[in-house]
Amino acid sequence: MAHMTTPVRKAVFPAAGLGTRFLPATKAQPKEMLVLVDKPVIQYGVEEAVESGVDNIVIVTGRGKNAIEDHFDANIELESFLEQRGKTQLLEEIRKITRLIQVAYVRQGEPLGLGHAVLVTKNLVNNEPFAVILGDDVIDARPPALKQMIDVYNRVDGPVLAVERVPMEDVSSYGIVAIDESAELGPGVHRIVDLVEKPKREDAPSNLAIIGRYILTPDIFPALEETARDGSGEIQLTDGLRRLLKTRPIYACEINGVRHDTGNKLGFLKAVVYFAMRRPDLAEPFRRYLESLNLNGH
Repeated sequence: MAHMTTPVRKAVFPAAGLGTRFLPATKAQPKEMLVLVDKPVIQYGVEEAVESGVDNIVIVTGRGKNAIEDHFDANIELESFLEQRGKTQLLEEIRKITRLIQVAYVRQGEPLGLGHAVLVTKNLVNNEPFAVILGDDVIDARPPALKQMIDVYNRVDGPVLAVERVPMEDVSSYGIVAIDESAELGPGVHRIVDLVEKPKREDAPSNLAIIGRYILTPDIFPALEETARDGSGEIQLTDGLRRLLKTRPIYACEINGVRHDTGNKLGFLKAVVYFAMRRPDLAEPFRRYLESLNLNGH
C-alpha cells in the first residue's frame, strides 16, 4: 500500500511588492487590489485556492497593504446597509469570500525577494506542504490551476512547479526548467533536472517557463535559509529550489488554461477585456462598443 501524501491545506500569497509598474495607481493602494471588472486581482487567486480545496490563506504583506486585510475582513456597516436596502445578491457576494477562508497575515518587513517572502511564512505554514500563488498570474482554468497541481502532487509526492511553454524569444523573462525527457510521468508532467533564472535564448534548456504557482514541501525553508542573496540583495525562490533539487526530486506541471500576467499594463488590459467578455451581462454590449471604435482613423 502506497503511503498517503500529506494534504495541501495552506496557500501563501506574497503581496509585499511595491507595484511600481502601476504608479500612480499603486501609490496609495496595493497592486493586488487593482480591479479586473469588479474583483481585485488577488481575489481571483484566493477563489482559485478555495475551489482547489485550500481554504487556509496566508498573505505576506508590506507597508500600506491594509486595503487587502480590510477586503478579506467582514464589513459589518456595509453588510447591514446592503441588508436594509434588500440587496441580497451583493450581500451574498461580499460575505461569501470571508466565510469561505481563514486568513492569516505576516509582514515581510522589507521586499527582499520571493524566496524571502516564502521564508517569513515558516512559522505559519509549519511542517506541512503548502501552495504559493503569485496573484499577478490570473489563470482561467477548469479544473483550477492549483487543483491540477495538487492532483500531480498527490501522485508524485514532491514539490510541483506550474510551467507553461513560452515562445523561445521570451525565455529570458522567466525561470526556465530543464527536464528529464526519459521520465514517463503522464502528459504535461515532467521531472526537473535544473532551473535557470532568466537565461539568454541560446542558453535556455527548454521553453518551459515557471509561472506563478508552486506546491512546496517544508524542506524548502532550510534550503532558503542557506540560499545566498543575489546581486540585488534578494533571496530568490528559484535559487532555493535549485538547492533543494540536490536532495529530492522536483516536478513540473503544465497547466491547461489561459494565463494572464496582470503584473504589466498590457497583460492587465488584456485580462480586463477577457474577463469582461466572459460575463453574460457585459459581453454583448462590450463587444458592440469595441467593434464600434474606429481605432484606425483616430
